[in-house]
Amino acid sequence: MIFWAAFAAVAAAFAVSSLGTAFVRRLAPKLNMIDMPLRHKAHARPVPLLGGSAVFAGFLLPSLLILAVARYWSHVGIPQWAQRFDSLAIHIPGAAAMAPFALWILGGAFLFHVLGLIDDRKALGPWVKLVAQVVICSAVVAAVPRVRILTVLDEILGPASSAIVTVIWLVIITNAFNFLDNMDGLSAGVAMFVGAALLGAALSMQPQQVFVAGWLCLLLGSLAGFLPYNFPPASIFMGDSGSLVVGFLLGVLSCLVTYVPPGGVYYLYGVFVPIVLMAVPLYDMVSVVTLRLRDRKNPMVGDRRHFSHRLVRRGMKVRTAVLTIYLCTAGTAIAASLLPRVDSVGAVLILAQTFAILLIIALLEGGNDLP
Repeated sequence: MIFWAAFAAVAAAFAVSSLGTAFVRRLAPKLNMIDMPLRHKAHARPVPLLGGSAVFAGFLLPSLLILAVARYWSHVGIPQWAQRFDSLAIHIPGAAAMAPFALWILGGAFLFHVLGLIDDRKALGPWVKLVAQVVICSAVVAAVPRVRILTVLDEILGPASSAIVTVIWLVIITNAFNFLDNMDGLSAGVAMFVGAALLGAALSMQPQQVFVAGWLCLLLGSLAGFLPYNFPPASIFMGDSGSLVVGFLLGVLSCLVTYVPPGGVYYLYGVFVPIVLMAVPLYDMVSVVTLRLRDRKNPMVGDRRHFSHRLVRRGMKVRTAVLTIYLCTAGTAIAASLLPRVDSVGAVLILAQTFAILLIIALLEGGNDLP
């Protein structure tokens, strides 16, 4: 029954996102939400924006419906026909209890969506965006105690330390996927691989993390509904209104997933799962920021120094570069899924493999010999 519920969640999000993308693609020109090929932009023709609104709708609308049904049934009782599905009915009280925290997270995602829409319409300064991101992430972390990336710090340095580290993590991952949205189909496709790995982790633990898994299914369905329109050559972009939301949600969900079962021996290795999983987006952000700082330029101002651009300048076609990055992300995602289940030798090998994948990317793109 869990399988069919997951399938239904993916299908619902896919339908909303796919239909929504087709709709906003026609609407965007009327609202002057068009991405023009200026300065560092790689596309050769104007492309509609607003794809992020369809992606967010595919995630938000089913989420609100599920939360509303769970809260209603928790008050009036679960209908008799629903009680026949025991494997789902037992999770209704938990979903209802999670609703207030879920609304905080959805509220944070909504604020990121609005921030992105404003930036897509009229570019905000990079520091204005950064301050807004810190404020939103801080509010969510303060309101939802479960959103913590390193709960082990609670015992070592106190709750405040893990909250601060979590805010930093959320801001970094949000910007990593925003930075990665620099080529057709890249950010959405990489996010799908990361989300699939997180979903596998959520369902492989005992007990299964059904609520988090449900959100991951909705996110995967939303991205899958949008990607056919965005895969090169893209007919619509999701813009900052989508990439900021996707990065924020993946950052939050990476905190909510438990990577080691209760009593697990190799807790220390589980700590590194999100870092290994996000290795490719983090590599892109670190590499491009390093290149900008080296040339004494603002690290927050966009250019064509992302490693996807460097791969294309080395002779790859856009689709080839995107698929190459997909495969590298798949490699780190598989490695991350194995990390909590290995001993110290296995952990070292997995970290070495992750480093090797990033080194392959560095060699393919030609290192620092590129302008």
